[in-house]
Amino acid sequence: MVISIIMVKYYLYQFQTLKVISLFDLIPVCSKELISELIKNENLSIKIVKSRKTKHGDFRSLKDGKFQITLNHIDNKFRFLITLIHELAHFKVSQSFKYRVNPHGIEWKKNYKHLMLPFLNNKIFPDDILKFLALHMVNPPATTDSDIDLVIALQKYEPNEDNKIFLFQVPFNDLFVFQENKSFIKLHKQRKRYICKNILTGRKFLFSPVARVKLNK
Repeated sequence: MVISIIMVKYYLYQFQTLKVISLFDLIPVCSKELISELIKNENLSIKIVKSRKTKHGDFRSLKDGKFQITLNHIDNKFRFLITLIHELAHFKVSQSFKYRVNPHGIEWKKNYKHLMLPFLNNKIFPDDILKFLALHMVNPPATTDSDIDLVIALQKYEPNEDNKIFLFQVPFNDLFVFQENKSFIKLHKQRKRYICKNILTGRKFLFSPVARVKLNK
């Protein structure tokens, strides 16, 4: 029985170590110590999953009373770190407020700012990201994708060139391809987004200015 318990503890240790290494491989080197302090909680698990089109990460409470963060596996370490801290702020809110609060309300914004503050230095983020990230954190929105300047700064550090451009760079009335080879025409701007029409169906959609698209040549 003693040997069995020792073996179980050994495999649990190996499993936990592998999880930490896989997470730490995806963040900037100088952020690892800060992150290790934030994730030391036995009720929180962090899973790395394949990229999802609709979100970069999420946080949820599990039925067994534990908590889970899932993060898209992306190679841009700066973008990944921002998403991780964003979701950790959700976790901190869940620990501080037992009643339901607005997911991205003042409670989350306060925690997000508090968690991000130690990371706002040029040992972790390059200066061209840092200046826009600092502005972003003054009143953080629900997603970084709504902050055009920050998205553009982060895009410079994508390790793989995808031959795509931002939608705001596409001239009006020009054709472009978005996901799964669907062709659209860029019509006009409505507030902060662009109205574009699907060439095949004729349906119109709202697009973010920083949607990554290919010109339809």
